[in-house]
Amino acid sequence: MTRNQSPTNRRIDLDPAEALRLLGSVSLGRIVFTRQALPTVRPVNHALDSGDIVIRTYEGAALTSHAEEADGTGVVVAYEADVIDPDTHLGWSVVVTGYAQLVSDPAELDRIRELLQPWAPIEGMDQAVRIRPELVAGVRLTESSETRTAPG
Repeated sequence: MTRNQSPTNRRIDLDPAEALRLLGSVSLGRIVFTRQALPTVRPVNHALDSGDIVIRTYEGAALTSHAEEADGTGVVVAYEADVIDPDTHLGWSVVVTGYAQLVSDPAELDRIRELLQPWAPIEGMDQAVRIRPELVAGVRLTESSETRTAPG
């Protein structure tokens, strides 16, 4: 049996604070939103800002137009990030579900532009979306010999 087929690996559910900490330790994730009544997934870079996830986008992007049309609460999205070793299948995965809103305050937008530089040089990438987490779920995939004390 190869290492990645080991039955001794186990799954540990993470508390929301640990899950957000791990999400904040990487800069790439995937945003999931609805476009023309179908789920759409886009890879984006992100930053954590006071417990919220912020991403940069551009005017005319599918997510930007949806977040702009929202009734004030935002549009429901999911955001996922992970680090999983392809050989051992060990690592972690975090999924956040929440409301995405287009950032409209000029001072906040300027601050986010300084905080987060887009990976792809797309013309007009001067908008930002803030995702306020409502549900945070995460798992760590470990070897069964590793122990972890549960919080509380």
